Amino acid sequence: AAFEALMNGEDTKDQIAGIWFEKEYTRTYPYNSLASAMIGFANATTGVIGLENQYNDTLNGTNGRSYGYLNADSNLEQTVIEPENGYSLVATIDTNIQSIVESAILQANEEMKQETEGQATGSNNTAVLVMDPQNGDVLAMASYPNFDLNNPKDLSAYFTEEELAGMSDEDKMNQLNKLWQNYTISNTFEPGSTFKPITVAACLDEGKASRKSTYVCDGGQQVADRYIKCVANRYGGHGALSLGQALMVSCNDVMMQISAKLGKEKFLDYMDAFGIGRKTGIDLPGEATGTVFNNDTMHSTQLATSSFGQSQTVTMVQMAAAFSAIVNGGNYYRPHVVEEVSSESGAVIQSEDDAVESKVITEKTSRLLRKFLLATVEEGTANPASVKGYKVGGKTGTAEKIPRGQGKYLVSFIGCVPANNPKLVVYTVIDEPNVEDQAHSTYATEFTSSLLKDILPMLEIYP
Repeated sequence: AAFEALMNGEDTKDQIAGIWFEKEYTRTYPYNSLASAMIGFANATTGVIGLENQYNDTLNGTNGRSYGYLNADSNLEQTVIEPENGYSLVATIDTNIQSIVESAILQANEEMKQETEGQATGSNNTAVLVMDPQNGDVLAMASYPNFDLNNPKDLSAYFTEEELAGMSDEDKMNQLNKLWQNYTISNTFEPGSTFKPITVAACLDEGKASRKSTYVCDGGQQVADRYIKCVANRYGGHGALSLGQALMVSCNDVMMQISAKLGKEKFLDYMDAFGIGRKTGIDLPGEATGTVFNNDTMHSTQLATSSFGQSQTVTMVQMAAAFSAIVNGGNYYRPHVVEEVSSESGAVIQSEDDAVESKVITEKTSRLLRKFLLATVEEGTANPASVKGYKVGGKTGTAEKIPRGQGKYLVSFIGCVPANNPKLVVYTVIDEPNVEDQAHSTYATEFTSSLLKDILPMLEIYP
């Protein structure tokens, strides 16, 4: 009231006891929507999601305060405790690569939307994770759709005014939570055939398969009371295959044969060693674990289907960390997005030591897997992911979503470059591409090939 009177030009000397000024701080995000789910945003001084939430106390520092009392002479004795600024984070994210990835995701979804008119988005979600397999650094982490960190509650890009007007507050909050979710760490799914390199690596390392092993795919396997088909069932099977060829043509039959020789106990041991079914420990909130079998719930049928990436669920960050261990010589690194924490003066308070967390497979096994994965891109199902002048190794995945038979698929590709000495791992997932026929991994492989053409020179990885 006193302020309103002052603004109206009234006499306020009897109404105002005093005037003081206080500093308030607000977060601003100069890159707007770039890496939005990973960076996160803050309400006042509390981080809501992403790094803002994970490192809330580190970033905030300590508020200053002042207090005092009147002494015997009625003079104010005042004490001021100055605030202490919070620390700064140095992220592993490369803003140039992140920009390339997000632009490519947006373009791909626009193209998918054009194929099926009337769809609000090009896919349920399109997500990409780019990692350095030699230390666990996350170089890019993106999903679609994203949001503006400076205006995180704005849904106008995805809903009309009429739609928003018809939503309750609860409906809007649900949509916002879905928008803010970091798909690469929080969403779980059946990986499909991108899981097969893990099965092959485990069997090689345990001596249950070798480079010289040969198999016959006749279209499927009778496992307990079920007949489980291979993708080549309609053609009578793949016929005679070596282990490398089985990976190259993505043969389910051979995966079932070698996993049966490995046995469920060893299979589960390698699952755990590769980080499947547990949190990787990435420095972000909201990481999921996935749903996997244990020694009591895994029987012959579950072992068979798990061997080719069905019936168990994973996260993208789990798969990227596991694949990195497969191609880097067998070393498992904890994936991370913060490289160091530094003080206002620039002193390093905390840094990532890039230490190997565990040895999962031997260098010999890893070297052979790299050869198999290179052949899979150069001659096999992942050929559309190839990039002229580069040796790209990788594996495709086409996972039919539950409930089966609805025509809903999650298609993916995970790969490394250069295949003989990987400097980069890239994982692309397109969850239900909104096209007439979803069951084609080429949506993911062609997308990744286009992406790598721009990313590789940026990382100074040349043909």
